Amino acid sequence: MAHVVIKVARNAGIVALFIVTAMLGILSGVMFAYAGDLPQVSALDNYSPSTITRIYSSTAQVIGEFATQRRVVVGYDDINPLLRQAIIATEDAEFDRHFGVNIWRIFVAAVTDLVERRRAQGASTLTQQLARNLKEQFGLTNEKSFERKIREMILAIQIEKRYTKKEIFTIYCNQMYLGHGAYGVEAASRLYFQKSNTQLTLEEAALVAGIFQTPERQSPFVDMKRATNRRNIVLQRMAEERYITQAQADAAKQKPIVTRGQPNQPPGIAPHFVEEVRKHVERQYGAKVLYENGLSVTTTLDPKLQEMANRALEHGLRAYDKRHGWRRPLRNVLAEKHTIDGFKDERWNRPMAVGDVVPAVVVTAPKTGSARLRVGALHADLDRPGYTWTRRTSAADLFKPGDIVDVAIAKIDAPNGAATVTLEQAPLAEGAILAIDNHTGQIKAMIGGWSFGRSKFNRAIQAYRQLGSTFKPIVYTAAIDRGFTPSSILMDGPVSYSAGNGQTYSPHNYDHKFLGPITLRYALEESRNIPAIKMMDTLGPKAVLDYAKRFGFEENFPPYLPIALGAGDATLLDITSAYTTFPNQGVRMKPFLVLNVKDRDGNLLEENRAEPNDVIRADTAYVMTNMLRGVLSLRGTGAKAAAMASQWPLAGKTGTVDDNTDAWFVGFDPDITVGVWLGFDDKRKSLGAAEQGAFAALPIWMDFMKAYIGGRPDTDDPPEFQAPGNIVFLATDKGNGSVLPAATAGSIHEAFISGTQPGAASFSRQPQ
Repeated sequence: MAHVVIKVARNAGIVALFIVTAMLGILSGVMFAYAGDLPQVSALDNYSPSTITRIYSSTAQVIGEFATQRRVVVGYDDINPLLRQAIIATEDAEFDRHFGVNIWRIFVAAVTDLVERRRAQGASTLTQQLARNLKEQFGLTNEKSFERKIREMILAIQIEKRYTKKEIFTIYCNQMYLGHGAYGVEAASRLYFQKSNTQLTLEEAALVAGIFQTPERQSPFVDMKRATNRRNIVLQRMAEERYITQAQADAAKQKPIVTRGQPNQPPGIAPHFVEEVRKHVERQYGAKVLYENGLSVTTTLDPKLQEMANRALEHGLRAYDKRHGWRRPLRNVLAEKHTIDGFKDERWNRPMAVGDVVPAVVVTAPKTGSARLRVGALHADLDRPGYTWTRRTSAADLFKPGDIVDVAIAKIDAPNGAATVTLEQAPLAEGAILAIDNHTGQIKAMIGGWSFGRSKFNRAIQAYRQLGSTFKPIVYTAAIDRGFTPSSILMDGPVSYSAGNGQTYSPHNYDHKFLGPITLRYALEESRNIPAIKMMDTLGPKAVLDYAKRFGFEENFPPYLPIALGAGDATLLDITSAYTTFPNQGVRMKPFLVLNVKDRDGNLLEENRAEPNDVIRADTAYVMTNMLRGVLSLRGTGAKAAAMASQWPLAGKTGTVDDNTDAWFVGFDPDITVGVWLGFDDKRKSLGAAEQGAFAALPIWMDFMKAYIGGRPDTDDPPEFQAPGNIVFLATDKGNGSVLPAATAGSIHEAFISGTQPGAASFSRQPQ
């Protein structure tokens, strides 16, 4: 009997050998026939896959990425040994022993397919998978055909002949798609676990290796159960191939999958800024280089200042919006045929903390008592103090079950799955903030609107709006250069000008009052319109507009008197950059946002440095700075910031456009200038009767500056505005500008350019 068994086995072996030999012969002939039509694999000598262009802050923090394929190329030695073993055990256990094609696997797969009449097993080696994945380079298609398979085999053999196993495996690990836009093991590790692949644990490495088979189906973000099952298969294969023990495999199988990334990247801290950088790089180098060549772009952005700006603008816009009442929710999940328990919001996938504003679904809205809402896995209670600002008496007056509302998380009780919240709503008004380093022109923070998701339009750079009274310092700068002083007397009284065609132009002050003779300082601090118009007329509109050009305004303002009151259009960037001239001793540094650009090999492609422009004399700049400090005193329109300004050197100017369609504040300390704008995209729409620059924009600026000053290391030893040597200080009367004895109570510590002070031969205080 044993003899018969041996004979049968021998015969089966002979038959198998014959079949394999025949297959080899056929395969060799077919491969020879196709070999001449294939490209040379030497193209891989310079393997340079599409990689991620990264945008960095000035502190080397990644603030944005651009890529057609999210890939981070790593070398063989930078691939986690556990990950290497997991991939080989699962994808190609014979990888180190075949020549690119595994004939035995092909034979077994073919027999299985014939017997079971279905495609039961794959026979591709890791090298064949690589050849298939590089189809564009090698002219292959996705078509499941015999011809494509033959070409794939030939290429795999050619690749094996030219490259080492390590080189092949490294290219494979960098090339393959692993879900959600991530290519290669390093990008996948960062996507799923927010760590480098070298830091992956055994079970994490097994999960990444398991995704190679079908990324679209086995991602933990898509199907956690399927991902877990596949991970466990990988762990078992590692044990069978003796990379790990069975005990290690069993222990790892029991561990839950804990992802730390997310499939959709949350918006960065400065999306409008990053978009401007993207435009710059694309203009300079083209879209293909931007999205495929893995550039490193270092920018001027300061992440801490940007975060401060984000908080200040959000707080300010929400405060503005609440002043104008509650609006009914726009969405209801029940009306959309969802269930309250079944509805999901993408924001709930990210961690939530106290202070975050997140969407919530209304579960109950009673006429008395607390409303119950759902925020992801948390149930949240909304008590009446949380919606007092709406001036509604009950939750039933605010919303109904199924409504989607915004809430701010006030408290989280994680063990009980509970939260306490307050009611919020997304503002309708828009706003922008810009912070520029006075000494370099580097843009340190930028916000172009309430939400980049709502609108990519950058209101800090692209929106041309009427400047309002923020333009008046340009007028008075021209006046100081012409010999006027802060103590010069201007007449605040009725005046009319011919506007042609029998029309007259009769400007008025915002309070519709006339104060008679006042000092130039007072005219600026109180933002009086009539003195500014008269000064523009005295100096000549063209002369003033020449100054505007020197300050960096690119628009060709018409030479009309209303330009003195800010009737011309400009951007927040224009006016903020212009104001950097005052604290920087008359020199305006051209604003910029890209420090340098390097290619993927670290070669420097571009480097930008400070570009100075002499605008006005240092003494004129200092006199203007000293007057603008008065705006932030109890005498000025920025009196809300007087307490801050008494502790830290601050100066600035409010701005309001007719009908309150635009609210501005631009201010500075010795080192940084910050501009704030509020308004609606519809230029005709008013912010509200009381929403002037001092009420709407200044508080946002103050929030930012408080955080900025609090974060400086020299809070106890503030910097100073440096006065040039030809500045003369005198105590003057705030009413008429006359000189008073030094240290007189209530006097103004006034700055004069030497030779223009009261009593000097050239001094004149005649009414204008």
